[in-house]
Amino acid sequence: MEALWAFSRTILSFVVSLGILIFIHEFGHFLAAKIFRVKVERFSLGFGPRLFGKQVGDTDYRISAFPLGGYVKMLGESTDEEIPQDLEPVSFSHQPLWRRITIVAAGPSSNLFLAVMLYAIIFGLFGLTKTTTHIGSVTPDSPAAAAGLQTDDKVLEVEGTSVEEWSELSRLIQDSGGKPIQLKVLRGDETFTVELTPEVKETQTILGEKVNRPLIGIVASNNVIVEKINPLQAGYYAVTQTIGMIKLTFVVLGKLIVGAISPKTLAGPIGIAQMSGEVAKAGPLAFLSFLALLSINLGILNLLPIPILDGGHLLFFIIEGIMGKPLSIRKRELAQQVGLFLLIVLMVFVFYNDIYRLVAPGQGLP
Repeated sequence: MEALWAFSRTILSFVVSLGILIFIHEFGHFLAAKIFRVKVERFSLGFGPRLFGKQVGDTDYRISAFPLGGYVKMLGESTDEEIPQDLEPVSFSHQPLWRRITIVAAGPSSNLFLAVMLYAIIFGLFGLTKTTTHIGSVTPDSPAAAAGLQTDDKVLEVEGTSVEEWSELSRLIQDSGGKPIQLKVLRGDETFTVELTPEVKETQTILGEKVNRPLIGIVASNNVIVEKINPLQAGYYAVTQTIGMIKLTFVVLGKLIVGAISPKTLAGPIGIAQMSGEVAKAGPLAFLSFLALLSINLGILNLLPIPILDGGHLLFFIIEGIMGKPLSIRKRELAQQVGLFLLIVLMVFVFYNDIYRLVAPGQGLP
């Protein structure tokens, strides 16, 4: 019974997560098109055959058979579509270049905006969670152990600089470059100072990269402080958090391209579904954070200059702006075929990753 509930929770959280992200993305396209009075013929959650829906005005709002995606079909969007002269004002292809760019960019932009809203909700409801500088454990035979540091000690200063969060403490140790440093420490009611020299050791980053870092051999405790903030502060931190995650996403993409990170780390729908179930189990804070991260990744992925994605269309528009005329239909169709092939190869690969992790958990990919 417990296994059935866990499976149901995984499927439900995956469907909810994916449905929200797809809806927000397509609604961005839809809203921009409506603002510019472009005729929207279909608004579909999912691809393939229509399961059910409702015709409202010019638009068929539908749920389609294959849920991994969605689309907004506008009049004049297809390259081979002939538009009657009286419908040209509401045709996508007859809009000024800047309007077409705005409509296409509105989808990924909506995903990034959703991430900001989710982070704002998180910070507004749950506050800012910060890990204190209390030591959770000390590694034997480490510089910290040799200096006499113990579990539950609290680091107050590094080289005269006050620290209140573990991230600040870690950064200052990294900045030392392995040179001797002084720590001011609180133990119970007693304050004292120790001097130690960090050891430069090989560690792994959160991305799995091997790097050399100065370490003193301490691990953070579970002590956290929660700072309540007002809505304006929540909005500010939401924007900065989103920008930080966007930068991290581009760093990951760059490292994947140059081979610094293995493509075997990529997850597909099965992997995302598993993660959705785990974060749903962890509670609303984890689920909202995961949803924000997924929304950012979806937005960035769609901005990649790959034909068939939004980024590919934007690339065509940029070329049109430079050349003063659109690429030929033949060239656009050929580019889209290449883009479709690349996406299919990517989907096959991530499905393989997901399935291998299921049949051989914890072993890594061959």
